[in-house]
Amino acid sequence: MQIDNEIKSMVHQYLIKKTDFLKVKDKMTEDQLRVFVDKAISDLCYDQQLEMSTEARIGLIREIVTAMVSLGPLRPLLEDKTVTEIMINGADKVYIQQNGKIHLTDIKFDSNQHLQHTIQKILAASGSNRRVDESSPYVDFSLGDGSRVNVLLPPCAMIGPVMTIRKFADIATVDDLLGKGMFNKDMATFLTAAMKAKLNIVFCGATGTGKTTVLNVMSRHIPSHERIITIEDTPELRLLQEHVVPLQAKPPNIEGKGLISIRDLFVNALRMRPDRIIIGEVRSHEMLDLIESISSGHSGSLAIVHAESPEDCFNRMVTMMLMTGIQLSTEIIMKQVVRAIDLIVHIELFPDGVRRITNITDLQYDEAAHRIVFEDVFRFEQDSSSTEAKTSGKWVKAAKKPSFYSKFTKKHVTFPDGFFA
Repeated sequence: MQIDNEIKSMVHQYLIKKTDFLKVKDKMTEDQLRVFVDKAISDLCYDQQLEMSTEARIGLIREIVTAMVSLGPLRPLLEDKTVTEIMINGADKVYIQQNGKIHLTDIKFDSNQHLQHTIQKILAASGSNRRVDESSPYVDFSLGDGSRVNVLLPPCAMIGPVMTIRKFADIATVDDLLGKGMFNKDMATFLTAAMKAKLNIVFCGATGTGKTTVLNVMSRHIPSHERIITIEDTPELRLLQEHVVPLQAKPPNIEGKGLISIRDLFVNALRMRPDRIIIGEVRSHEMLDLIESISSGHSGSLAIVHAESPEDCFNRMVTMMLMTGIQLSTEIIMKQVVRAIDLIVHIELFPDGVRRITNITDLQYDEAAHRIVFEDVFRFEQDSSSTEAKTSGKWVKAAKKPSFYSKFTKKHVTFPDGFFA
């Protein structure tokens, strides 16, 4: 039986505000938790004169207790907001990323069987309808709060079950990014304008640098009237606009059939009358479709690419297009990418644990020299006084207008006086 979301919210709020649930939950067994939650629901129904069927009551108790118990020893790490990533390498080694640094914790599982059992409970509680076992030993899925989970089981993982949890970053606004030192106010102004002017932007960086977080925040500035299609392997994008159509790729079934790739979804998205298409991560042949769609008039596309620098990002995009076997010269493909992509935003995790946008790069093609020109609109210049504990430096803004400045004018997007020379 479906439980009303308002009643669920009332029960959760009652447990947190009117009981000692947060203090005692870690000390209770599963049966004790059930009794505690059952009594809290009874008290709430009595106080608020609510009626709840026995079936709904049992379902709600099971949902709350399962969410708590399924996490096992990982619960305190998932509840700690300073922990951004959890890496479990077998039963006896649990690492965390905290404040940008990786540490080994003292948390251990009783055995690899205990860890595997916990993985199955977390997967079941996620509601993703995915499976992982010896015949299909790896899986990606998301938790209810948006955290991303990857699991790899033996025999592929030789040290026992390996699980990586990338927690959902509770960063919602430009001010949050400014507060964390990811960029400065001029860069925030520029990227906000770029969203409104429907520039085609690729966010790049290594794993865990905050690419999706920055894309999520900046996407808040896409005009609310636009129809947005998002395409992902595992849901990580959190757009606030009302007219958003999220699409998710589907892995093959146990018989190896039923695969629906990012590229399949992208081709279908073009028939859905999109104002914007956002791809959670471009890895392969879908890059060709992205470039071709932009060239045919679908501007305002956003995408994520794993790369170590703007130059590396560009080279990866060209390589992904060549992988399709397209019968065009490398030079023509390079020109197509340059004409389609307006900006590359590169993000880096520094030794001091701070994530920073290091480059906002304008792509240009020098016809005379037959080469790509990377012009940084903004770049981070690190000082020689930087240490491992503290990175010091400053962001430098180019004086001249970028090559795509006419797009701002066309969309009536303006900058403060003197922003560009």
